[in-house]
Amino acid sequence: MVRHQEKLWWLHSVYALLFGIGVMWLGHRNFAFLRVTLFYVLFIWITSLLLPRLAPRLGQRWGRWLPRVVHYFNRNFYQQILFFILPVYYSSATLRSSNMVFVLLLAASALLSTLDVVYDRHLSTRWSWAALFFAFNLFACVNLMLPVLWGISNLGAFYISAAASFLGFATFCFRLSHLPLWKARAVITVGGLLLILFVFSGLAYIPPAPLRLLSADFGSDFDRTSLKIASPFSAAPTSASLRIVGLTSIYAPLGLKEQVSHQWYLDDRLVTSSPFYQVTGGRKEGFRLWTGQVFNLSSARTIRVDVVTEGGQLIGRASLPVSH
Repeated sequence: MVRHQEKLWWLHSVYALLFGIGVMWLGHRNFAFLRVTLFYVLFIWITSLLLPRLAPRLGQRWGRWLPRVVHYFNRNFYQQILFFILPVYYSSATLRSSNMVFVLLLAASALLSTLDVVYDRHLSTRWSWAALFFAFNLFACVNLMLPVLWGISNLGAFYISAAASFLGFATFCFRLSHLPLWKARAVITVGGLLLILFVFSGLAYIPPAPLRLLSADFGSDFDRTSLKIASPFSAAPTSASLRIVGLTSIYAPLGLKEQVSHQWYLDDRLVTSSPFYQVTGGRKEGFRLWTGQVFNLSSARTIRVDVVTEGGQLIGRASLPVSH
């Protein structure tokens, strides 16, 4: 066991990755388990802060084993949290858009949590890495938990989760860094300035989870009786003046209310933005939002509609080619 322990830990990492895939399947189907992740986060937070002070008081034997046990639990809780929320963020992200950056970082974080050797030798032993890892994952968890469980808007959840992330980083810095007080305050101040920069410029990189675009259709008019597009288009005909109507179906969980808008583009050039309309969650078929716009399509190649939140987060986009 001692001679092959590193190989065994790598085998355990493979098992953890397979287990994480199962958790992803669960997270894609039932949001109720987000309540459990709150206790996981609190356990990681509390034990990480208390362990350095508690372990030396337990003697050589227990002081050696307790960190291993706590790190094992923390690592497994990270795995369950991250693999649970990863598919939710992925469903809300838009391919080839800036908010896929956050999904990739979250996937990398989930993968790191399965690597036992890397976690035990690096993430759990270096306070700076542990603080950044915890702060990032705390932000991701709270940012999803608030809209799903308490119906807080995505913009409000973003600000609250950013504040919680900073608090987590600050507590790790004070309790785990062993830096002189002035150095710890300086590190926290720099972290606060970076957080302010993130708050003002980073919202577009965060998928508006759990909101997601279910479907989109284009046509010449909207039938208010059937709530469907009348005379749908697969391609818009070339015309000097043509009215295009876009219908989008937006998924949101019960209790969530969000302000959303349609942004109309011609060949990646923003033409107009609709007023913001309130999305009310809970409909299985999604909240249907339709807007229309008159376009000059004589030289255009594509029409695009971006569905965005009041905070500027991209829910999804749909394109309609122009036939020439």
